[in-house]
Amino acid sequence: MDSFELNKIIGAILLVALLVIGLGKVSNLVFYVNKPEKSNYKLELDSETVDAKIDEKPVEKEIVDIAALMSMGDLAHGEKVFKKCAACHSIKSGGGNKIGPALYNVVGRKIGALSDYKYSSALSEYEKNWSFQELNGFLLKPKDWIKGTKMAYAGLRKERDRASVILYLNKYSDNPLPLP
Repeated sequence: MDSFELNKIIGAILLVALLVIGLGKVSNLVFYVNKPEKSNYKLELDSETVDAKIDEKPVEKEIVDIAALMSMGDLAHGEKVFKKCAACHSIKSGGGNKIGPALYNVVGRKIGALSDYKYSSALSEYEKNWSFQELNGFLLKPKDWIKGTKMAYAGLRKERDRASVILYLNKYSDNPLPLP
């Protein structure tokens, strides 16, 4: 290929670029849009709503009638629902940790207490035990119940599912807690 052919190719590329830029400029002249000076969309907020959002306090953890909730539970149903948990947690005595900690003897145990598992700092610093109430709140929405937990699970929305899983977890213990 001689230099004359190369010049024609470069010239064609430049011509196309010039046409694209030129067409853009010409279309801006032909299709002029008159932009308003101020927006026609108004967002009206009363100052009380804005102040309430600014001064919003952390949401209180809801207290549930745990006795009524636990009466909804069923061990067979809990075993079925726990299969979702079994991908990350073991439940058998002597079962080791998986992605999540072993859950044998979990009901009544201090939260974040297994020495051979690396908990998130949120769980390690949480100064409570896994009571029926704590398990219910955590299983509902783990990330909302204990802010900063690493557990990437959306939670169990149905009360019967949560109650059944808690009953199932309580069964797998050396000393199951008495039901409320």
